[in-house]
Amino acid sequence: MRMNEKTFDIVLYGRNKCHLCDEVELYIRSLAEEFPLRMRMVEIESDPVLHEEMMLVIPVVEIDGEIVFRSITHVVTLEELRSELQRRAARS
Repeated sequence: MRMNEKTFDIVLYGRNKCHLCDEVELYIRSLAEEFPLRMRMVEIESDPVLHEEMMLVIPVVEIDGEIVFRSITHVVTLEELRSELQRRAARS
């Protein structure tokens, strides 16, 4: 990693036994080979407010404190995640 390369902080909101959440987690882990990133999972069922807010739109992906993808019409794809990180990397 070059010194000026920014590390992305990615939070994946989901729940256990959610195959779509597992799929998006794998996408993010695979992108860690292309981009410097830190990922953490947040289990929405551990927080009643998060659960209420996100139960119908998980998996939800937050990048650097900004919710970027909610699964409203479709679940984010690997290509969408990659192009978002490329766009953000070009800005830094």
